[in-house]
Amino acid sequence: MGNDCLLEITGISKRFSGVKALDNVTFKMKRGEVRALIGENGAGKSTLIKILSGIHTADSGTIYFDNGEVALKTPRDAQDLGIATVHQELNLVPSLTVSENVFMGRLPYQSGIVDYKKLHADTEQVFKRLGVKIEPTAVVRTLGVAKRQFVEIAKALSQGAKLVIMDEPTSSLSVGEAENLFSVIKTLQASGITFIYVSHKLEELFEIADSVTVLRDGQYVE
Repeated sequence: MGNDCLLEITGISKRFSGVKALDNVTFKMKRGEVRALIGENGAGKSTLIKILSGIHTADSGTIYFDNGEVALKTPRDAQDLGIATVHQELNLVPSLTVSENVFMGRLPYQSGIVDYKKLHADTEQVFKRLGVKIEPTAVVRTLGVAKRQFVEIAKALSQGAKLVIMDEPTSSLSVGEAENLFSVIKTLQASGITFIYVSHKLEELFEIADSVTVLRDGQYVE
């Protein structure tokens, strides 16, 4: 794989109870690309996402990421490599603040006490990079779905994400909120971050995607 290629998967297959969810899927992505991943229900999109997220392990095939072959056996493996997934069911703790969610498990400490001043300042810097204004001290349960998605993206950025996978991100968003999300994606794309964008809304793809991968019955179509 060349230096401009961030992700390449070759011959990825996966069975569940004898049923083939993925069958010899192969494709590659450039750095800073937004790739739409489409297909009907049961096409294998979710299985592929879970393999790249470290939730499932492929039965066969090879994954190359950032100029090297990788083994994704756990979600932590994916996170450590710089692969982040924003699932439809957002992985946030509603009772905690935005800052505490963005840096969950990585809170800054000073003399054994959480350094909230640094925590909030670091969170503000992440949102500044997104071009989004969200108060670091806001409790997540008080935010709408669109802002909660931005918190998930901010968490991914704070972990050094190079590839962000978004699964049906506009399913619960208004048209205006979706446009704001597209703006954020384009901002991050300009800084070199790569996206896999899963959606059933084909009209969105013309606005946000550079290229499209189609899956059908677990196989790469085009």
